[in-house]
Amino acid sequence: MEGILWKWTNYWNGWQTRWFVLKNGILSYYKSQEEVNQGCKGSLKVQACEINVNPLDTTRLDLVIPGEQHLYLRAATSQERQQWLVALGSAKACIEGNENSIFDSNPDVLKSKKSELRLYCDLLMQQVHVIKSAAQEQNGPEIEKMDESTRFLSATCDTFIKTLEECMSLSNVDVKNPLTPSCDTIFPMPNNSIPSNKKKNITKDNGPRLVNQTM
Repeated sequence: MEGILWKWTNYWNGWQTRWFVLKNGILSYYKSQEEVNQGCKGSLKVQACEINVNPLDTTRLDLVIPGEQHLYLRAATSQERQQWLVALGSAKACIEGNENSIFDSNPDVLKSKKSELRLYCDLLMQQVHVIKSAAQEQNGPEIEKMDESTRFLSATCDTFIKTLEECMSLSNVDVKNPLTPSCDTIFPMPNNSIPSNKKKNITKDNGPRLVNQTM
C-alpha cells in the first residue's frame, strides 16, 4: 500500500505531507512521490512498532517503537486511516505469524497484542456503524459506500481473528511456561563443625592470645 499521509515534523513546521510506502513489512516515507527514486527519508519495521489511535481524532494514527522511534501521522479522512490501519495490522500479523520464536523471547508481546486487539475491535465497531448508516439513508442505501466499507470490514475481521489466535497462543505459552525462578546449581552447606585439634586448643586455652597479626 502507498499514499499520502501527514507527518508531524516539529513545532516549527508542524504537519507536512509525505509519501508513504508499505512493502514487505517495512513502512518507508519520502518527501514526495516524485522523489521516491532519490531514497527514503526514514523507515521502520512494522513488526517492531505499536499501532496507536487517537480517540479524539479519527484521522490520527501513531506508530511507536518504545524508547526508539515515534511517527505521528494523520490521514486525509477517517476512511483512509482505516485503510492504513488494516494494511499495517495485516502486515504485522503476517510477519509475526511466520516468526513464532519472537513470542517466546519477548514477554511484552502479549501486552502489545491485547492492545492491537482492542484497536481492531474499535475499528470493527466503527466500520459496522458506517455500513448501518449507509444502509439507512433517507434517499435509499448508498450502495457504493456500503461496498467499500464491507471490503474494509472483511479485511479488519481477518486481522482481528488472526490477532486473537495469536493472543490465545501466547496465553497458552504463559500457562505452560510460567516465569518462575530456577536454579540448577547446588551450593554446598557450610561446615560449622570444629576440627578435633582445634577443640583441644580451646579447652586448654585460658585466655585470648594474638597469633601472627600484622597491622
